Amino acid sequence: MSDDPSTTPSEEERYSQLQLQALEYARNGETEPLLPMIEAGLPVNLADENGQTLLMLACYHGHEETARELLARGAEADRRNDHGQTPLGGVAFKGFLPIARLLVEHGADPKADNGSGMTPVQFADMFGQKEMGEYLRSLG
Repeated sequence: MSDDPSTTPSEEERYSQLQLQALEYARNGETEPLLPMIEAGLPVNLADENGQTLLMLACYHGHEETARELLARGAEADRRNDHGQTPLGGVAFKGFLPIARLLVEHGADPKADNGSGMTPVQFADMFGQKEMGEYLRSLG
């Protein structure tokens, strides 16, 4: 939580529990309970032990409203996880076109290397996401 010596071990444990809860809210698209946590100071780019941010979890699981609200509060559209993958790379292979459009509107790079030289359009093609591939190719 902080280097503040007045923080007790029980406070540290509670903060850790709140972080885990926030990650679950993002994964499950539970926007309503997640937003007050962020507004109270929880980092909007909070990530789990694998670098999966709140935004990446919301996007990967198809939760457009949660993704939209996180982006509106400053979530980084191209923040990578520990494997070098971006939220757009995740939605490209899942085929969540509205979320892909949202990410691109907020600065996500459709040409970003998402590991081993693979780009979001290549993920879309590899997983048979025709509409997604067409959209991403249309971006240039």
